[in-house]
Amino acid sequence: MLPPQTSEQAVLQLARKHLLLRARDLAQAGLPTVTLTRLVSAGKLERVGRGVYSLPNQPISENHSLAEVAIRAPRGVICLISALRVHDIGTQAPHDIWLAIPHHMLSPRISQPALRVIRMSGPSLTEGINRLKVDGVEVPVFNAAKTIADCFKFRNKIGLDVALEALREGWNKRKVTMDDLWRYAAVNRVANVMRPYLESIAAS
Repeated sequence: MLPPQTSEQAVLQLARKHLLLRARDLAQAGLPTVTLTRLVSAGKLERVGRGVYSLPNQPISENHSLAEVAIRAPRGVICLISALRVHDIGTQAPHDIWLAIPHHMLSPRISQPALRVIRMSGPSLTEGINRLKVDGVEVPVFNAAKTIADCFKFRNKIGLDVALEALREGWNKRKVTMDDLWRYAAVNRVANVMRPYLESIAAS
């Protein structure tokens, strides 16, 4: 076993490599997790979330909260309003993180940042995923076309006006193609719902 001082140096080195550090990162590296407590007490690490640590004054991105969620809910995918924000589509500014998870999975026990959990299954959950690097963490986010199709699928939760704004702006900003919109409309079984709106923007 490494002496405490050497363990602390090894953990700080790991923290410089992983902008967001978890206890399991230490376990995988063969380092004692109790070192985290000592480093936080000494002011050399900050606890930025439940089970998540970083170096003090670490520069973080505007999507930092997405990285925190991805670490603590690795089977989830950032979706709907949060995904629109990532793709710079629409005017919605979500206070919560919208996260898609499998139907049979328990909701992640995360209080900060606050979550809005959406249940998906099959291709709706597994297709159209981009993997972004945020503060050194891989964050799964549905791509723009899949997100717009999701907005129509879950229009009762977010409002049809939000779905229409996302479609119009995603199309005008050339973030989506008509082929991709039809593809994910079919995946989500909302092709009939989206058809008049897709035909309208295609004709404009």
